[in-house]
Amino acid sequence: MAAAPAFGEAHRALIAARQSRGDQLGAVALARVVATRFDTSAEALVALGHACAAAYRTKDALWAFERALQMEERPDAAMAAGTLYRRLGDAATAGARFARAYAAGAGPEALRENARALRAAGDPAASAQAVALWEKETGQRWEEKG
Repeated sequence: MAAAPAFGEAHRALIAARQSRGDQLGAVALARVVATRFDTSAEALVALGHACAAAYRTKDALWAFERALQMEERPDAAMAAGTLYRRLGDAATAGARFARAYAAGAGPEALRENARALRAAGDPAASAQAVALWEKETGQRWEEKG
């Protein structure tokens, strides 16, 4: 890693190899080293966030995703953060992250998740707006999936 000029596929593969062996905490430790080495890489922080989430270290994962979002608008980081905020019961913040993911290019799935989170947060009007935008973008009629 010391010779690597930037975070890349090799680093993702090393982290994934640890995870595939069932060593979630080892993957987190490796991802932390990589994120420290490439401390200006939002991509390295997203990898750390995913490793932490897989190890059920939700607060650490959120820290990594939020830090990545401070560096650059990343739809993957915003979607992952939204999912984790929803798991923590923070529907309002989840909705905000899904809206941010949509704005960053995540597409209609981000709108769907935004509408659900807004409804759960007690904002049916904003949820209806997200549904309408989703229907317009996809050309489909909204049906709540499972």
